[in-house]
Amino acid sequence: MENLDKDIDSIILQIAEKIKALRKEKGFKSYETFAFEYDINRVQYWRIEKGNNITLKTLIKILAIHNLTLNEFFKDL
Repeated sequence: MENLDKDIDSIILQIAEKIKALRKEKGFKSYETFAFEYDINRVQYWRIEKGNNITLKTLIKILAIHNLTLNEFFKDL
């Protein structure tokens, strides 16, 4: 079970890094500016980029901002 938890944590960190990379690709150096621009709670967005758990609703909102589907986002993970 411990290995499963480590695998899950690793995947969550990969998701967080990909979300951070998408923000930077969009030209936002600061997570705060991005969150403010798209009406996302800044603390919540910071937590997402740091690998804290994310709700599906928030993930879908972030992907919509980047014009990505769930399939497109997860195809490389």
